[in-house]
Amino acid sequence: MARSAEIARKTKETDIAVSLNLDGSGNAEIATGIGFFDHMLDAFARHGLFDLSVKADGDLNVDGHHSVEDTGIVLGEAIRKAAGDKKGIRRYGFFILPMDEALVTCAVDLCDRPYFVFDNEELITPPRVGDFDTQLVREFFYSVSYAAGMNLHFRVEYGQNAHHIIEAMFKAFSKALDMATQTDPRITDVLSTKGSL
Repeated sequence: MARSAEIARKTKETDIAVSLNLDGSGNAEIATGIGFFDHMLDAFARHGLFDLSVKADGDLNVDGHHSVEDTGIVLGEAIRKAAGDKKGIRRYGFFILPMDEALVTCAVDLCDRPYFVFDNEELITPPRVGDFDTQLVREFFYSVSYAAGMNLHFRVEYGQNAHHIIEAMFKAFSKALDMATQTDPRITDVLSTKGSL
């Protein structure tokens, strides 16, 4: 049974459509109008082996905030829908990812309870990478975590280059999410002592 979802969201600020297949092969078609953000979403799909399509038309004449935040909301909703009832999945995922001088840890719990932690965020010092406002890293992942109903924790262990740190975050998230959504034949229901998430 395919674990996939298609979600669309339209407001006065953005028009966003996301298609996600958790059991893909890393194919991506990304068009947000923000070059660096496109690159990050492509890396997320490729390294998590997710098939991902993102089409975002936003008010970039204002700035990238609404486009990035709303893409996070829609992607989070797609993750939640594609994961379904979460029966048989590992639920937890984590990854420590190096990228040149940067090292990032990411941990995920698909528990249906949103919580977001971003430790050592201040290590991302430049205000922009290309056409991307680095403050939007927090906004994107916060939106993903709340829309998906997941605990999402990041710790930037160290790093100097903002491009490397942010890319390590997207890749670490993709690897942690891939782990959390993998099925385990020993898990016959949801992985919880309560019997439900």
